[in-house]
Amino acid sequence: MPNKQELLDLQFIEARHKLLDLAAFLDRVDRHAGAEDFRFSAMKSTLPILLEDRPDRAKVILEALSDPSIEPIPQAAFQGAFGASQNSKSKI
Repeated sequence: MPNKQELLDLQFIEARHKLLDLAAFLDRVDRHAGAEDFRFSAMKSTLPILLEDRPDRAKVILEALSDPSIEPIPQAAFQGAFGASQNSKSKI
């Protein structure tokens, strides 16, 4: 199993790229007119988790952005997913 230094050596540049990509996305959304929707609010609510020292960041963020409902809907309005739930209550 690699140690922290080896993980940083192997994956830091890729993680840096993803962080910059996310920052650029947030900047683009902020520059445009209109109200935030539930997806943007849900995403922003998960960002503080990234700074916490905890081993389950990915799990907690995934759960916060997932639809917690268990009842199937009668018919989908379209093919695809929103990536966040309008009805989820953040457990963060």
